[in-house]
Amino acid sequence: MTYIAKPLLRHPTLHENKVGYTRRDYEGRVSTLCAGCGHDSISAAIVQACWELDIEPHRVAKLSGIGCSSKTPDYFLGASHGFNTVHGRMPSVLTGANLANRELLYLGISGDGDSASIGLGQFANALRRGVRMAYIVENNGVYGLTKGQFSATADRGSKSKKGVLNTDNPIDLVGI
Repeated sequence: MTYIAKPLLRHPTLHENKVGYTRRDYEGRVSTLCAGCGHDSISAAIVQACWELDIEPHRVAKLSGIGCSSKTPDYFLGASHGFNTVHGRMPSVLTGANLANRELLYLGISGDGDSASIGLGQFANALRRGVRMAYIVENNGVYGLTKGQFSATADRGSKSKKGVLNTDNPIDLVGI
């Protein structure tokens, strides 16, 4: 895969936050996600929140699983620490990293398949243990990398690209 190099711009009118960073310093690589995907909006919100909260990018560790959501950490906080884990195992790896270094702020990025299917047990146990982290589930109701099968969080009655209706009840990750 090739990446488009993002030009480094230091315009004198870019505002700095209290720790001396511009909003641009919180960005990462140029996104390669599909047009219209909501994951880029999540990345933009993380960039804005970290800039407004004066969080230094190098004090953040971002971990992800596998799937479309695992690509998004590359698009924000380019100067932070990052790690892609095995599918469904991000909460356990993040827990271990958190125990090894309490100085970092931990951000877990996961998808609906990563958290509600293969990783549901890992997710539930991280909640039970009260692991110090921000955990974001990018829930779009489908497995996008495998061409649109319903995920465990897909709404009952949803229609797939091929016209098949989802007859299963969704898992409510917020309700867990």
